[in-house]
Amino acid sequence: MSATPPRKTASDFDPEVLRLFDQYVHGLIDRRGFLDRAARVAAGSGIGASALLAALSPDFALAQKVAPSDARIKTEFVEYPSAAGYGKVRAYLARPAQAAGALPVVLVVHENRGLNPHIEDIARRLALDNFIALAPDALFPLGGYPGDEDKARELFAKLDQARTREDFIASAGYARGIAGSNGKLGAVGFCYGGGVVNMLATRVSELVAGVPFYGNAAPADLAAKIKCELLLIFADNDERINAAWPAYETALKTAGVRFEAYKFPGTQHGFNNDTTPRFDENAAKQAWGRTIGLFNRTLRG
Repeated sequence: MSATPPRKTASDFDPEVLRLFDQYVHGLIDRRGFLDRAARVAAGSGIGASALLAALSPDFALAQKVAPSDARIKTEFVEYPSAAGYGKVRAYLARPAQAAGALPVVLVVHENRGLNPHIEDIARRLALDNFIALAPDALFPLGGYPGDEDKARELFAKLDQARTREDFIASAGYARGIAGSNGKLGAVGFCYGGGVVNMLATRVSELVAGVPFYGNAAPADLAAKIKCELLLIFADNDERINAAWPAYETALKTAGVRFEAYKFPGTQHGFNNDTTPRFDENAAKQAWGRTIGLFNRTLRG
C-alpha cells in the first residue's frame, strides 16, 4: 500500500502564486488571469497553472470534522422572511441533540461562495461546543450554493449586496428567537463573512459578541454604533484586508468599543479554512479557541 502524500501547505507555493490566488478568489482577476499569470511565475518548475489552481482549491471531504449524520447533533434547513432583503432566507441550523437548558445562538457567515460544505461543518462544530448555530446562504435567492466554487463566485457577483445585507440582518433577528435559545446572539464570519460581522455590529444592537476573521472593516464613522464585544482575527500576509485596520482600530478605540485583535505570524488570508493549503493548523487552533472562549464568556448565563 502506498503512503498518502503529505498535505500541501502555503509554504509549498510561491508567494506570488498565493497572492494571485487571493486575487482570483476575491474577483480581482478572472480564472484566465490567474492561469496566465501563475504560468509565468511557475515557468520552469514543471508545474502547470491548472495544477496549481487545483492544488489550492478546497477539498471539503479532507477537512470535514463533524459528519452531518453525527448522532450528537441535530441539523435541518430552515426558511424565514426577509422583508427588506430578497424576501426569504434559507439557512442551515445545527444544535446539540441533547441540550440541558437554553443555549446561545451563533450566526455563521460564509465566505464569498455561499453556504458550502465547509461552512456547514463549522456550524456543526459549534453545535458540538454546545451552541445553536445558524448559517444562512446568501445565494439562496439565486438558487443556493451550486456545489462548485467557481460557479458560486460567479453567482455571488450577481447579488444585490444591499438586499443581501438585509437578509443577514433578518437572520440575526430570526436567530434570537429560535426555540431553545437563551436570547443571546453571537456572530462569526470568514473573509466576506467577516465583513458581514463588522456590518452587523453596527446594525444589530442585540448582537453581544462578534468575531470577524480577516473581514472588511466597517466604515470608521459607524464605529460609535457598535455595542457588542469584538474579537478581530487577522492573517499576517493579507495586505488587502490589513490596510484598513489602522483606521478601524482608531475608530473602535475612540468609540470605546470593547475589542481584542490578533494577527497570526506567517499566515495567509483564509488560514482558518482547513479545506485548502492556506490552512495553518496552529494559528487556526488558537484563533478558534479564542472565538469559543469569547462566546462562552459573553453568551452564557
